[in-house]
Amino acid sequence: MGRWLQHTVTSNIKAPAEQVWKVWSDLDAMPLWMSWIESVKTIDEETSTLPDLTEWTLAANGFRFKWKARITERIDAQKLQWESVGGLPTKGSVRFYQEEERLTIVKLSVTYELPKILAPLMEANILGGMVTNELQANLDRFRDLVQGGYGAIP
Repeated sequence: MGRWLQHTVTSNIKAPAEQVWKVWSDLDAMPLWMSWIESVKTIDEETSTLPDLTEWTLAANGFRFKWKARITERIDAQKLQWESVGGLPTKGSVRFYQEEERLTIVKLSVTYELPKILAPLMEANILGGMVTNELQANLDRFRDLVQGGYGAIP
């Protein structure tokens, strides 16, 4: 058993929660703003938006991990929670707080288990800082994508 690490980041997005949710739900677009995510594939479903079971591939710094994730709670335009069902042990949630008509606060929390083989090689505080910084950069790219008009609701 490895060591569990948790990271939480937030971003203020100048867009309504429905648009923010729509872009977040677009699995095909995730590699556009999630730099470590190589691909997200649906499993046994004919949709590219928030199926219950997906397969993720993470590729970063010479490491590649695959895992399947299942959505455990979904409240459209408010909350999405997931956990892995194989591969890299991970779980997380994203919350969408509409503060004003065109302002949504997004709070992303990700928890993962650092594999045993890597635990002795990496200092958790250094790795934690690196992962938190990368998650914030990803969320900032997501914000820029949404504010740039991607997924705009006419």
